[in-house]
Amino acid sequence: MEISDGDDRTLRADGLLNGRDLGGLKRSDGTFTPRGVFFRSENVDLLTAAGWQALYDSGIRTVVDLRQRQEREMDNQERPPWVTTVHVDLDGLENTGFWGGFWDNGLVGTALYFLPHLTAMPERAGSTLSAILNAAPGGVLFHCMGGRDRTGIIAMLLLSAVGVEQEAIVHDYMETVRLDDLRAASTNRNRAEAQLNELCVRHGTTTEGAFRAALTGLDLDGFIEAAGLNEKDRATLASWRGSVCCEGS
Repeated sequence: MEISDGDDRTLRADGLLNGRDLGGLKRSDGTFTPRGVFFRSENVDLLTAAGWQALYDSGIRTVVDLRQRQEREMDNQERPPWVTTVHVDLDGLENTGFWGGFWDNGLVGTALYFLPHLTAMPERAGSTLSAILNAAPGGVLFHCMGGRDRTGIIAMLLLSAVGVEQEAIVHDYMETVRLDDLRAASTNRNRAEAQLNELCVRHGTTTEGAFRAALTGLDLDGFIEAAGLNEKDRATLASWRGSVCCEGS
């Protein structure tokens, strides 16, 4: 099954292992998402000077950081003057009523929390989308720590908004899972995906199944309404910052 235009979407930058362009994915009308508009990755804390230059050469001019404040504080490197960094805490940990259960049972590391989070705190993802959509001209890279779940939620919303086929969205999410060996080696940690999948199995699904369920269950229009996106943001989302005419066009 064709899910992309066949070209490599990898964002090759020294210091990144999980970066890629959201362009080149197949839409429901048979066209493909445009390149150079939105990029996803893990945190950019380890980018070298050559890595930042690769981002510049890719057209990226804004980085939207989805991490919590304490996570951001671990990054002390100087950034080049051409990049604008925007911080938007997607999690909202102050909502202890929501997070208590997900931290206790470990599901915070799975897609099983995606829809509950979008339902409980739609304004968080809405603020994130607004920051991405209203960034300065140029490509926008968004990231969390590993580029898996917080980043996965936002990628799911952006891709759904322009009618990307379900299999292509699933493939994009699972690409991070497939990179587990490289991601673990780069951060000197144990491989996590087997344990996360086993956790999903204990809840009657799998890593892929949990994401598929979130994607299938996503009510994009309902989310947009609950998130309070204004008309400008809605139009910019549907057009991917003016790079496509409209969904299905």
